[in-house]
Amino acid sequence: MVKSIEGEPLGKTTAYKGFNHLTFSVSDLDRSIAFYSELLGFSGEVRWATGAYLSYGNCWLCLSLGNVSSSQDYTHVAFSFDAAAMWHITQKDGFPSVTQWQKNTSEGDSLYLEDPDGHKLELHSGSLTTRLESLRKAPYDELEWLAE
Repeated sequence: MVKSIEGEPLGKTTAYKGFNHLTFSVSDLDRSIAFYSELLGFSGEVRWATGAYLSYGNCWLCLSLGNVSSSQDYTHVAFSFDAAAMWHITQKDGFPSVTQWQKNTSEGDSLYLEDPDGHKLELHSGSLTTRLESLRKAPYDELEWLAE
């Protein structure tokens, strides 16, 4: 249990309020800003010599100039997009040069892309609710419901 400065347990209403922001190290700030704003539709908020803040819906994305080490595992970040927005992205001039790191095989429309530094992204139209509904119909191997 998370404790306050005074040592008392924090209740659910004060312990967490949701996702705050995401930071990616990038090797070329201009290239990354263009990818996220021009291709994916993020809004530019501010930039400085070594970084930038962009937003998409209630998501705050920080791009920070630095050394980049892309993951070779399944770790990725998923952003909510509807199917029409994903289709529109695939029609943009710059899309053919984007690496797609996986094909969609799960519930909901998804587009799996790498940003210019190899960060794995998923543009996804589903939600936790739609995913759980799909698991009730077709459970994964050894699926165990943790909250019922």
